Amino acid sequence: MRTFFAPGRVNLIGEYTDLVGGLVLPAAIDRGIRLECEPADRTELSTSEDVEGWQRYVDAVAAELRELGRPEVAVRGALSSTLPIGAGLSSSAALEVVVGLALCAVAGFELEPLELAKALRRAEHRAVGVPSGIMDQAASLLGRAGHALLLDTSTLSYEHVPLPAELAIAIVDSGVERRLEGTGYATRKRELEEGHPKRLRHVETENERVRAVVAALRADDRPELGRLFRAGHESLRDDLEVTTPELDDLVERAYALGAVAARMTGGGFGGAVVALVESEHADSFVDRFERAFVTHAADGAREVDGTTHLAAASRR
Repeated sequence: MRTFFAPGRVNLIGEYTDLVGGLVLPAAIDRGIRLECEPADRTELSTSEDVEGWQRYVDAVAAELRELGRPEVAVRGALSSTLPIGAGLSSSAALEVVVGLALCAVAGFELEPLELAKALRRAEHRAVGVPSGIMDQAASLLGRAGHALLLDTSTLSYEHVPLPAELAIAIVDSGVERRLEGTGYATRKRELEEGHPKRLRHVETENERVRAVVAALRADDRPELGRLFRAGHESLRDDLEVTTPELDDLVERAYALGAVAARMTGGGFGGAVVALVESEHADSFVDRFERAFVTHAADGAREVDGTTHLAAASRR
């Protein structure tokens, strides 16, 4: 029996920019999806999670890898997850990554991390028709402990940005669950492609915020981080119009409770808020919310026993 793990991700800054080749700054987190499996005649996966439609992701991943020439070696096993569903932490991408990693490993089929990310992005389109960018799959595959991933989604060049050790990442779930195929996500992508002025203004200013956040992280400039995260949230609220009253309220509460920085994360229309908080106060911070937890930037997808780590060569 072989065991694989793929983390979810939290996007620190750079929302919707990957739809038009912009800059993003996600981090893989310590929660994700685990797959224990073995080779089989046909792929049969079970899960205790109540996730509607998860099988279509598995089928789509297998189909995309088949088209790339992967030998027909199936797997049988069980999936388990520590990720909240519909919270904007890329549970679907983590599922795609862990299945893709396992299918490649058991067949001895090697793909570079970003080539696999491209295939898994296509699988998401095939499975649910959501015109998502490549950020989620790339973050899950290329994560590095203690670092965020600065990714240019136009060129796919990237670098790892160290996060201040004294800051923890807190996730506050709004409780408003959403699936991107049922929201205005595709509409926003179309509006960006059509040149909608307010939508484009968000992307243009967000790209600048990504660069500024990287500089602020390297300098550990906490007031600047707070200003930039707040400006990013306000742009998502006013120019992109993808936040909700619940998300807006959580951001204000986070700042009031001492967060260094806070904003909506993910595709919006529900989901979660990401906050940077002083590590020594992180536990007491999340205790003030109904649905919240502390996480940290973690390594990317891997075989758990350490014999396989798809992204290792690219990350070191």
